[in-house]
Amino acid sequence: MPHITRDSLMSLESYAKVRPAYRSDMIAHKKNRSVMLGEHVTLIFEDEKTMRYQIQEMLRAERTFEDAGIQDELDAYNPLIPDGSNWKATMMIEYPDPDERQLALAKLKGIEERVWVQVADHARSYAIADEDMERENAEKTSAVHFLRFELDASSITAAKSGAAIQIGIDLAAYPVDGITLTENVRTALVADLA
Repeated sequence: MPHITRDSLMSLESYAKVRPAYRSDMIAHKKNRSVMLGEHVTLIFEDEKTMRYQIQEMLRAERTFEDAGIQDELDAYNPLIPDGSNWKATMMIEYPDPDERQLALAKLKGIEERVWVQVADHARSYAIADEDMERENAEKTSAVHFLRFELDASSITAAKSGAAIQIGIDLAAYPVDGITLTENVRTALVADLA
């Protein structure tokens, strides 16, 4: 799968000119890549386009134009682009009230490794979480995690053939039975497979 290179990025000036339209396009793009799991967990399935947007936004926010800083962003975000045999997602645990969020994050320790995807009746693929750094400590889990779901060849073939895809969470403190992906999300994720 393609990775983003320094030469393929827009300059800060060029990005500033197209940013409003680019942002609007990205909002529409992410609607086809978002899955709500219960009331408080959202998965955003990443791809080259979402990561390109993230890099451009980081460069803009930090006013980064030097090669070393740009390379740091590329090194941070390129690993979040699917490789053709997997799906990669940002998981956000959202509670509007800070006190409620603090209590929930303490109860939800380990949730990042209990999220699963399943194509048709094939084996579930549980998330491999936070490969870049540990995001959980002795007291609580983090509100943001990065997940990778590796798929076997038969699951990939079935997904490409139109099989249903489900996502759920096996955690006693936050169980989510398999949610079948809508067709627009399923189509977007199948496009990530080689």
